[in-house]
Amino acid sequence: MILPAIALAALLGPCGAGATWADHVSTYAEFVQTGSPSGEYLFEFDGDEQFYVDLDKKETVWHLPEFIHAFDYDPLRGIADIVVARKNLETLIQRSNRTRATNEPPEVTVFPKEPVELGQPNTLICHADKFFPPVLRVTWLCNGKPVTEGVAETIFLPSTEFRFQKFHYLTFVPSADDFYGCRVEHWGLDGPLLRLWEAPETTQMPETIETVVCALGLVLGLTGIIAGTIILTTRRPHSIPGCRHSCDKLSVTEEDAGETPGAGPL
Repeated sequence: MILPAIALAALLGPCGAGATWADHVSTYAEFVQTGSPSGEYLFEFDGDEQFYVDLDKKETVWHLPEFIHAFDYDPLRGIADIVVARKNLETLIQRSNRTRATNEPPEVTVFPKEPVELGQPNTLICHADKFFPPVLRVTWLCNGKPVTEGVAETIFLPSTEFRFQKFHYLTFVPSADDFYGCRVEHWGLDGPLLRLWEAPETTQMPETIETVVCALGLVLGLTGIIAGTIILTTRRPHSIPGCRHSCDKLSVTEEDAGETPGAGPL
């Protein structure tokens, strides 16, 4: 059995006539249940987790650093709300004749945090969304073997229609020889759900093709140089831009200089 509570804490926006709208929204969500975890209490700001109350350590855990010094929240306030919610849960269990809620399976996707470059550190994200109740087991796999180092996870976060979502992270170095998997177990599934991910294949040009392309480029470059030289040497003087009357005089002078000596009148 579970007792969820999602409430609107504040709407921050300018006042005025017309439809109600806000620039920023702050909400809080809490739930208690007979399973594990037994409950959670958290605040969100514009859809991002602002902080949550660690019910075991009885302390506030901040996830948006910009609010740490601007605000303060006494974790005992959240714990007091959880105590009240647990009492209400016991009452509801008795009145409902211990009827269990319907299990809703998660939707699971796996994707990298940054664009993938082989050999460059990255983070894989496994996102489980729209499931109920908030009971989930996630295992990271590398080449079919469980991975326990470099993993992290969020708490259960609110999703649509009073369902939940959760993020799991794995730091890794992409390699063409490795493949990864996110195995999810939930009461709404018939069995473990496995989502695989592997680095996309990089298309490389064969060396022979690279050699041919380079050779063709060199041949075309030389052909262009030779053709340009021939055109310049065969052009008539008057066809040269900016050369008209002076070039005609030059042509006549060259013809006169070519006459044989003594060819004048006797």
